[in-house]
Amino acid sequence: MIDFFVTYWWVIFGFFTIALLYSSVGFGGGSSYLALLALTPLLFIEIRSISLLCNIAVVTGGTYIFAKSGHFNWKKIVPLVTFSVPMAFIGGYLKISQSLFFILLGFSLLIASLSMFLNFKNKLDTDQYYKKNSLRDAFFGGSIGLLSGMVGIGGGIFLAPLLHLTKWDTSKKIAATASFFILVNSISGLLGQITNPEFSINYELTLVLLITVFIGGQIGSRIGAKLVSQLFLKKATAVLIAYIAFTILSKYL
Repeated sequence: MIDFFVTYWWVIFGFFTIALLYSSVGFGGGSSYLALLALTPLLFIEIRSISLLCNIAVVTGGTYIFAKSGHFNWKKIVPLVTFSVPMAFIGGYLKISQSLFFILLGFSLLIASLSMFLNFKNKLDTDQYYKKNSLRDAFFGGSIGLLSGMVGIGGGIFLAPLLHLTKWDTSKKIAATASFFILVNSISGLLGQITNPEFSINYELTLVLLITVFIGGQIGSRIGAKLVSQLFLKKATAVLIAYIAFTILSKYL
């Protein structure tokens, strides 16, 4: 057991920090979990499963808090998740090679890094400028859901910037929507992976990381990251993720 913590202490610490920071803004942290796990000798099949499980552990509490605060608009959310959930399941079920996985992961991390660094902000205080477009939302949800299931993330890091750019709604409602989107897609993607005959997971490490991110997520959802600028943390994390993405792509392209 001591050898286990000596080997993975930096992963455990990293997961706690990620869960604490991401949960404070409604995200699960899947992209950063993947970035860290990509530096370990774990199988890529295990990496995807661990990331999705940790996502679920983090955003469940955040989703409950958002729902309790009345930040969900189900008429707008339904088109997003109607197609994202089945597509996330398909993405999780698909058999992909290790090289394809890491190529997808590398590009996904680059996109996630860019979206975090730009830090899109929505100035709307009401939804009076929002023009409902269910077809567009279904396309957003389905596309992100498929990629999320294949790579092993919830997709909120891709969805939130898109919603801000299209002036979908207020910042709080977008954060709430992203949290719910991550939750249902992570569950769907994980179910798809479990039904795959090649499914594999490191149970000992997964249990420790689940406990770690649950604690970090609960703290982050309630108090947020108040000691350091969230904008600075997002940009610093974006730079780190971009570096890891380039490292992965340089190896597998």
